[in-house]
Amino acid sequence: MHIVVCIKQIPDPEMAPSQFRIDEEAKTAIPWPGSSLVLSPFDEQAVEAALRIRDALGEAKITLICLGSEQARVAIKAGLSLGADEGVLLSDPAFEGGDGTTTALVLARAIGKLAPFDLILSGRQAADTDAGVVGCGLAELLSVAAVTFAKDVRIEDGRARVVRALADGTETVEAALPAVVTVSHELGPPRHASLRETMRAARKPVDAWTAADLGLQPSEVGQAGARRVVERQYVPTNDTACEFVEGATAQEQAAALIERLREADIL
Repeated sequence: MHIVVCIKQIPDPEMAPSQFRIDEEAKTAIPWPGSSLVLSPFDEQAVEAALRIRDALGEAKITLICLGSEQARVAIKAGLSLGADEGVLLSDPAFEGGDGTTTALVLARAIGKLAPFDLILSGRQAADTDAGVVGCGLAELLSVAAVTFAKDVRIEDGRARVVRALADGTETVEAALPAVVTVSHELGPPRHASLRETMRAARKPVDAWTAADLGLQPSEVGQAGARRVVERQYVPTNDTACEFVEGATAQEQAAALIERLREADIL
């Protein structure tokens, strides 16, 4: 069995809010000097889901695939240290400034090049943009079934058996392979990298492919091919104010509060 896991490198979600800056003119986030980039937590759980499937089956090949700059090799190595077998870095200046549509297109072309494959896993969404559209976009482009918000993934009788997390419970569905499954945080905490796997990760292969390697034109990917239009990106201002209502008694305070709410057109 060949399992492909799509991962993404993002700014550390645990960074202090005071370190977050936006260039409103360029409509983009400004990297904080010295801040670290990490593997998106949802994608880390997708890697864990792949490892659990391999543990259950006894054998499976796990390939990590990541679209990003050369620095994204760090995220791939992090996934390899958890136990994945090999990685693919999709890096090209033409990929910069893309959206979910162009990301899905690049990943789909790369996964097609990795064929044959049996299962594609990804996080339910990236922990930076929280869009959650790439997984379903992949399924559409590859003409395979998509199952979202998985809290458990098993392979039984050549089919994917997935327990989905819902707002009011769970449901269990099956899908023929190959299929795309997006993994939710309800899967549970991922395993930690062992010293043995961390040392082995340094020797595991990581290929690097460009747009030309995938047969893609610069006009199809990145900012040139993006369908999303960013109108504005900014840090919301906090205009919260506290006002004390005066009164000698509770009744006077209540009456003053009602009057203040009427003035504010709340009542």
